[in-house]
Amino acid sequence: MEKLSDRLNRLSYSQTFVMSNKAREMRANGIDVISLTLGEPDFDVPENIKEAAHQAINENYSHYSPVPGFPELREAVSHKLKRDNNLDYKPSQICVSNGAKQAIINVLAALINDGDEVILPVPYWVSYDEMVKMMGGTSVFIKTSYVNDFKITAEQLQEAITPKTKVLLYSSPCNPSGSYYTYDELKALAEVIAKNPHVTVISDEIYEFINYETKHRSIASFPEIYEQVAVINGMSKGYAMTGWRIGYSACPEWLAKACDKIQGQMTSGANTIAQRAAITALKTDPSEYKYMIDEFKKRRDLVYDLMKEIPGFKVLLPKSAFYFYPDISFYTGKKLNGTEIKDSDDFAMFLLDHAHVGSVGGVSFGSPECIRFSYAASEKDLTEAMRRIQHCLNHVEIS
Repeated sequence: MEKLSDRLNRLSYSQTFVMSNKAREMRANGIDVISLTLGEPDFDVPENIKEAAHQAINENYSHYSPVPGFPELREAVSHKLKRDNNLDYKPSQICVSNGAKQAIINVLAALINDGDEVILPVPYWVSYDEMVKMMGGTSVFIKTSYVNDFKITAEQLQEAITPKTKVLLYSSPCNPSGSYYTYDELKALAEVIAKNPHVTVISDEIYEFINYETKHRSIASFPEIYEQVAVINGMSKGYAMTGWRIGYSACPEWLAKACDKIQGQMTSGANTIAQRAAITALKTDPSEYKYMIDEFKKRRDLVYDLMKEIPGFKVLLPKSAFYFYPDISFYTGKKLNGTEIKDSDDFAMFLLDHAHVGSVGGVSFGSPECIRFSYAASEKDLTEAMRRIQHCLNHVEIS
């Protein structure tokens, strides 16, 4: 008798964690591995945020918070959304969660019935499809590619929408591609959404601040679809607070109440100390933390120059986030040193075994022809990692 649920058996393990764990195991066995797998800033949390956490401990913020977060934090989120994004959300429309991942799950759980369709532009973050499966929905994929900067068009979106479509779920800036949607591109998508009032957009904006070209725009800024958009954000990427597990959703009132209801039965409020620290982070002018973005941009430019020299890689200059997502289809369907490379997952494992560089194959992002490298690492490690990959592929036997 099968003891585990069908729901669990439908899910896959996160390939990001599979590869990062494999890299850790190799290091534990004395192998010098450079891991470029995880999407985690390598900066320490800014001092004023840490001081706010210490103060919260001393002031005994050690009891349950309201389910959707402290009122002061929801007020700070509302202020941040107005200041940075010109979005009007009342504190009652904010639900603070245990990371942005839970914020997305809350919204999906509030919207999806068995068999409902969720549109996922490809590539998508590894957890999106698994979250849809968990909720009993069906993912509908819109393919993009290196040629169009991994972005869908309004025409593709309209073609994918059916009467069963409930949600469009995407990230901009995008993990894994490093692309983002411009104002004009978002406007075109918004026009399609407005014609389909049965569709809700979940806009994952967690990489908002890591944008090297322009100020971030949210699709929620188009008033005609305000009631159809859930904005997702959090503290992990722009504030280097990954382990603090604070994310949030900003939704129309009807959906915000639903998220509050779901979270109340799932986890209740997020960590109280982290919530108090997040208040300080959100109230601080983003320019105070821009040194991290400036450093990411330096690393991006360094890696781009080096990655262009790697044979068989087709690489775009990422405009946001901290990932490279080169097309490596030159190597798929071939054997490298006798190892069959069916897709980019095989290629990522080959690089780990032979170049001792950890990366994440694109299969779980929906792109078996691409591979993701995080450049949230030191310049020394990034330079050495690119050197190893280039040396490995320059000397590989291809058949």
